[in-house]
Amino acid sequence: MATTKQVAASAAAAAPAATATPSRAYLTPSVDEASGEVVEVSRFKYLPGHPRQIRADLKAGVFNVNGQEVLGKTLTFIPVALRIFSDNILNMGRKVWAELFFIDKSGAVCAVLFHGYSVENLQKLNASLFYDDLNLTDVELTVTPVKKQTEKDGKPATYFIAEFSYKPADPAEVRARQEFAEDFDLYREETLTGMADMRIVQGYRIPEGYQFPEQRAAKQLPASTTAEATQAA
Repeated sequence: MATTKQVAASAAAAAPAATATPSRAYLTPSVDEASGEVVEVSRFKYLPGHPRQIRADLKAGVFNVNGQEVLGKTLTFIPVALRIFSDNILNMGRKVWAELFFIDKSGAVCAVLFHGYSVENLQKLNASLFYDDLNLTDVELTVTPVKKQTEKDGKPATYFIAEFSYKPADPAEVRARQEFAEDFDLYREETLTGMADMRIVQGYRIPEGYQFPEQRAAKQLPASTTAEATQAA
């Protein structure tokens, strides 16, 4: 059982953390148990270049984590960063993509991809937000897959298109995410080729001097091979 003296000491140690103002909105003051000093701890978890992958399975009309754990039929989040771009990624040929980064309930930075008509819907929403003096990173988005029907090989076939709606986001949460995007390079290594045609970029950034796959491959070639290629050119 804790003594009165111990409780008082704990309260005194916690007081600075409770009253301290963090230097950035995504940081939380906390007392280091070993030193007793007030330190700042990030609310968000992010391994650079490797956000948690959220998949929009638009064949089934659901969202899942890494193709396994089903999250549900809708996805709601405040974008922390995004890009709309044209590129050949994931061996799917050149398409127009929307890659959005957000923070889930556990504080993990996640990324989700859309293409096709879903991207067109997001671009339409972005245009509407522009005339309201808002960005996609200022609002809470809800993504809902809507069933469509077509005909393939003479037989009816169904698929889903993502539709987007929004509501005003908590300004404090928006600020926390925007300051996080200012301090960290937000990107996903698997979707980087160095050949992207960027159309809309908000908060998205790759590290300065980042080497794309082709650059890394060229660097690993033997010197003689590199010389031969240079002469041939």
